[in-house]
Amino acid sequence: MEIKMIRAFLLLAFFSVTAFAETPQDFLTQYEKLSGKSSISRGQQFFTKTHGKEWSCASCHNNPPTTQGKHMETGKRVKPLAPAFNPKRFTKEEKVNKWFKRNCNDVLGRECTWQEKADVLAYLISLK
Repeated sequence: MEIKMIRAFLLLAFFSVTAFAETPQDFLTQYEKLSGKSSISRGQQFFTKTHGKEWSCASCHNNPPTTQGKHMETGKRVKPLAPAFNPKRFTKEEKVNKWFKRNCNDVLGRECTWQEKADVLAYLISLK
């Protein structure tokens, strides 16, 4: 019962604080509130390595993710992921949540933790 209450509180806290997120930095700030300080180096490491599955984030988004990539399975073009190279990235809550859910599942076989999201986003924001 206590774990369910904690989980419900964290979800409520996340959705209440991300409701106003409009920039990549806003999302990063909210993720850090839920996870602690982000790390650019951890984010880069996470982005470029595989995690038990065949793909890494860089498999489709390139390394660094500042240019157009290509989806490994579908061949579909993927716009640059780093916000400095694609200002529309990480600006709408619904798209950000959908992106993390889909891509974390592809790379990890599960959803990313708040810490993983914070680290990856910190890395992506750092790319200029």
